[in-house]
Amino acid sequence: MNFDEIRHHLLPLREQADLKNRWLQDRLDTLLAELMDRVKIDMWLVIAREYNEDPVIMTLLPEPAMSARRRTILVFIRRENDQVDRYSLDRYGHGSFFAKGWNPDTQPDQYARLAELVRETKPRVIGLNFSHDFAFGDGLSMHEYQLLSAALGEAAMRRVVSADQLCVGWLERRIEAEIVQYPLLVKIAHAIIRQAYSQAVITPGVTTTDDVVWWMRQTMHDLGLRAWFQPTVEIQAPGQRYDQTNPRQLIQPGDLLHCDIGFEYLGLCTDHQQHAYVLREGETVAPGGLVEAFEAGKRVQDIHLRHMQTGLTGNEVLARVLEQAAAEGLEAQIYSHPLGYHGHAAGPTIGLWDQQGGVPGKGDYSLFDHTAYSIELNAKYAIPEWGQQQVRIALEEDAVLQDGECRWLAGRQETLHLI
Repeated sequence: MNFDEIRHHLLPLREQADLKNRWLQDRLDTLLAELMDRVKIDMWLVIAREYNEDPVIMTLLPEPAMSARRRTILVFIRRENDQVDRYSLDRYGHGSFFAKGWNPDTQPDQYARLAELVRETKPRVIGLNFSHDFAFGDGLSMHEYQLLSAALGEAAMRRVVSADQLCVGWLERRIEAEIVQYPLLVKIAHAIIRQAYSQAVITPGVTTTDDVVWWMRQTMHDLGLRAWFQPTVEIQAPGQRYDQTNPRQLIQPGDLLHCDIGFEYLGLCTDHQQHAYVLREGETVAPGGLVEAFEAGKRVQDIHLRHMQTGLTGNEVLARVLEQAAAEGLEAQIYSHPLGYHGHAAGPTIGLWDQQGGVPGKGDYSLFDHTAYSIELNAKYAIPEWGQQQVRIALEEDAVLQDGECRWLAGRQETLHLI
């Protein structure tokens, strides 16, 4: 995919909003009953004030909402017929997505109206967004909790539980339409990386890593994509290790380059890391040791995908991947994460670079179907041509776990980019 093709596929803002709203309607209609039943919650309350938004609320509000507007209270009530009633208790309303549950002209007290709704529907279990393990399920502020407690009273508050796993379930689940669209985002990311790793952007001896970083950032911006973190580009070379203090930034022939880049489009995020080799004069291929190192990284990817199985926890996947990699003589680290509305998204944590023995809490959450992941890892390998200096092949590609199988959303880097 070239940049003209990318621009052809990217939608104007109004069409993006329409598409996202169609997705939201589908998600609200098809996912909530199943997810609320899975965690046994009868009423879910999502409460936030303008500019202090709960991490979940903006994924529940339709376009063109950009904030919670004063105070917004969303109420989801699970019925016995596998339906979920949806109410919005706020001044402005959200059209057909939520029934308007509060009229401030007749009932000025927003929380008093919420208390009435609780008494009318008699939920056995009320889910609130507070959590020890998951930031995505910890969005209810202390002030709002105090107001809610006073309004509902002790008897109702005894029915309150954490809705953190409902928050995570909502955020991590991808509907079919989102999965169909996701490969386009990955192809765009691959195209940006491919262009960055070219003579159109890099002139050895002239271009710095910061130059490439800002080219990536500007290119995403110019395309209408939102970078969710600042890209990075690093150099490994003879005498310059991956963990070097004050590393060289001027790109030279013989360098192994590594980039990390991610953006958001249509409410979905990407995350990629790939490598390039800068050819020396007279070279037409990378040194054999670097090629072997890159193949070792790909092998760890293969192992990782094989063990991405529904029902396993993130910690179990981590242990199985590391065990098989070690058995094959590969020195690997795994630090994969879910992908979706956020870059480091809701779902099971599958290792952290500094916690290879497992991650309590977030790593104990299980993998579910119809979810997306950034398969992030590295493999270390000694390079004969570099005096046995160890390089780190750090790779990251986006995948989907669908129908029990984990697969790349749009392929992966198969060979080193050559500059």
